[in-house]
Amino acid sequence: MTWNSVMGVVSSLALFLPIFFIVFLRLGRYRSFPALLIYYASALVYNFFTEGYVDATAGFTRFWGVTNNLMDIPLMLYFLTYFSTSRAFTQRMKMLILSFVVFEAIVVIVTGFTVNAITIILGPGLLIVFSICLFFFIRQAKMAIIHRKATGKALIVSAVLFAYGCFSFIYLMYYVFKAHLDEYGKVKAQYRADTFLVYFLVTTLSSILMCTGILIERKRIQKLNELKITRKELSSLYRETKTAAPYRTAMLDFDKDHWN
Repeated sequence: MTWNSVMGVVSSLALFLPIFFIVFLRLGRYRSFPALLIYYASALVYNFFTEGYVDATAGFTRFWGVTNNLMDIPLMLYFLTYFSTSRAFTQRMKMLILSFVVFEAIVVIVTGFTVNAITIILGPGLLIVFSICLFFFIRQAKMAIIHRKATGKALIVSAVLFAYGCFSFIYLMYYVFKAHLDEYGKVKAQYRADTFLVYFLVTTLSSILMCTGILIERKRIQKLNELKITRKELSSLYRETKTAAPYRTAMLDFDKDHWN
């Protein structure tokens, strides 16, 4: 058994873990987590096809690979709305997603459902996701270090930033510089295998980091839900008293993620 085979199994298990935790912790319907669930499920299925765990024709595997890459950027951008700093920022991100989907459609219509379409689409897509992740990472890291809160969010966005930083490097080497081709334009099998090995390693590490962040974030979400229930009870209890406002203000301040 080669290292690629071993890491193929390990990365598949690692991709399954975020799916398991999102479903088990009942985050499948929470805000933008459904997009993350679909993202990992699609990547896991593609792993099954490429590693031969599921019997599929080469044509169908190629079709799923192109489809997976087309969904990649919109799904991740939608999930990143979870870290949005305001409603206006969320709306701008949704407009960006819509614009990118239109861009994908135009490229596919012009070039066809091919690898060339993916080459054109992934370049700006990876840059957009990485840039937004970097912005959110700086913000969440400051909150985690200075205010000691939202650590889960910091780990989650770190996982995405690490993954897309590495994916960007792989994209440049494989699609732009075409380092996997020799001087005759033929695929160098060893280089292709090494590229997949790097992909498996990146996927495994980022998935483990993602799971850690999800577990921590779920505890924060649970506390916020308990806080909302308490706030409603206090609001009902002190509805007709002057002390209602201070109580509600104090409770509302607890679940704010902004920092000065």
